[in-house]
Amino acid sequence: MKFLWDSALGLLVVTGGLLGLTLPFGKIATAAGVSAMGWALVISLGAGGVLFCALLLRGQRIRLTPHRLRYFFVTAAVSYAFPNLLMFSAIPHLGAGYTGIMFTLSPVVTLVFSILLGVRRPNLLGVVGIAVGFVGAVMVAMTRGEAGQPAEFFWVAVGLLIPVSLAIGNIYRTVDWPEGTGPIELAVGSHLAAAALLLCGILTQQGGGSLAPLSNVPLVVVGQVASAAAMFAFFFRLQAVGGPVYLSQIGYVAAAVGLFAGTIFLGEHYQLLTWAGAAIITAGVFITTKAQSQVTTKTQNQTA
Repeated sequence: MKFLWDSALGLLVVTGGLLGLTLPFGKIATAAGVSAMGWALVISLGAGGVLFCALLLRGQRIRLTPHRLRYFFVTAAVSYAFPNLLMFSAIPHLGAGYTGIMFTLSPVVTLVFSILLGVRRPNLLGVVGIAVGFVGAVMVAMTRGEAGQPAEFFWVAVGLLIPVSLAIGNIYRTVDWPEGTGPIELAVGSHLAAAALLLCGILTQQGGGSLAPLSNVPLVVVGQVASAAAMFAFFFRLQAVGGPVYLSQIGYVAAAVGLFAGTIFLGEHYQLLTWAGAAIITAGVFITTKAQSQVTTKTQNQTA
């Protein structure tokens, strides 16, 4: 366990794998009648609750200030509640594997937003990576989900909004990070805020009875809560060991887990073009990650 805790590669595989489990878990739950909003609530309430208990056991607490509250609820909306709602709404129409591919676009979209907002100026390699990732995304979008079951373009568009929302969250969390606040405290506050938003949405739009189908999949609920809480614990350790550039690669692992789990365990089938597009997206993200690494190294050399 100590070897894993100190290994960037091991942490990357475990963190990405746990994130990828969200996809097949979500498909099983929605197939059992659980609403997309209800399953998103399970993730945020479960992860937030477990991490909150861990925070209390360490003798820490959540400090509430206007800045932190703003951060909690904006992060909750754009990083957790909205993308999870999109994901679990799209999975029944696109398949767990196809929806998982959308995770790989998040680093590329984040870099595009960084350019537009002037947060980061990419080098030529970064531009090449964006272009390659875009080509792969177009290829995947053309296949429209599982082989022989093309989804409506509306659901493809919904799937493509997932990396857009995640990218907005990535930019916001960096720009508005409250000074003197640790990542665990922010994760707890943001997840519990997301749970509050989702619960309000469920009670006002669906009614409390819409949560009843959760009793049909108790083991899946336990598995999802455990994997979500563990994922965030390993997530922050990976950020400390590997740094933010290395951390961004969890999307490829999650997509691979979702694609293979959907194919092997859930009976999903995808066209060759989907697999080829996924490979091209991954290549594009590797290129943008390399470009970011070069920029970081150059900056460090200039300040040394």
